[in-house]
Amino acid sequence: MSFSLLNGITMHWSAAGRAEAPALVFSNSLGTDGRIWERLAARLDERYRLIRYDSRGHGLTDAPLGPYTIAGLADDLLALTASIGVDKFALVGLSVGGLIAQQVAVHAPNRLSALVLCDTAARVGSVASWTARIDAIRKTGLASIADPILERWFAKSFRDARKAELAGWRNMMVRTPVEGYIATCEALRDADLTAAAPSIATPTLVVVGKEDGSTPPALVKGTADLIPGACFEIIDDAAHMPCIEQPDRLAALIVAHLERAGHV
Repeated sequence: MSFSLLNGITMHWSAAGRAEAPALVFSNSLGTDGRIWERLAARLDERYRLIRYDSRGHGLTDAPLGPYTIAGLADDLLALTASIGVDKFALVGLSVGGLIAQQVAVHAPNRLSALVLCDTAARVGSVASWTARIDAIRKTGLASIADPILERWFAKSFRDARKAELAGWRNMMVRTPVEGYIATCEALRDADLTAAAPSIATPTLVVVGKEDGSTPPALVKGTADLIPGACFEIIDDAAHMPCIEQPDRLAALIVAHLERAGHV
């Protein structure tokens, strides 16, 4: 693991794979950290230089008081990659990480060679839904909302057969710094890239788990339809976390997309 002081915070990140290989950067979802990519990274590290990090407010990265913005979270990612000499990279973002990825594609397209948007959309949720979640957390804590969220994150087959893992991912979520989680909810509440998405020119793959209850397939496809030339794929037997549930399938889709984009 590595730490860097950037944009006024300490950021936690890690690098794996061949140092001279094309770079592939991963941006995590709300209530998780860079560990969600471990299974996927193990299937990609012979091909790429893999950069994982914990976004502001999550994992071992600092969690300053909010509110945060998607633009600010994208600036964190860009500052990190620049600081470690990764000038051009492919970017994989999950959920809020996918909004961060879209922001980078819109405002810093020269930094990207390919884009993979996992279980995300140009607009996720509503002001009312995010406000209700923030209020519930402030009143009763993250644990009070964890179980319904885990049901949306993971397919029923995963929840039934892999209970120890499910408990571990629940631990990750409820141990997220509360202020960091809330501040990221505020960023999601205020974010709407619907008007900007059609300007994305980076080769884009959009994927979603068939059973995703957080960003359902129809919502995700709606964003794919906004991005010129984007490819759209549904992953069976997965929900919001295909990187955990179906890493082989997701890895194959990513490799094929990066090869089409010339990121080799």
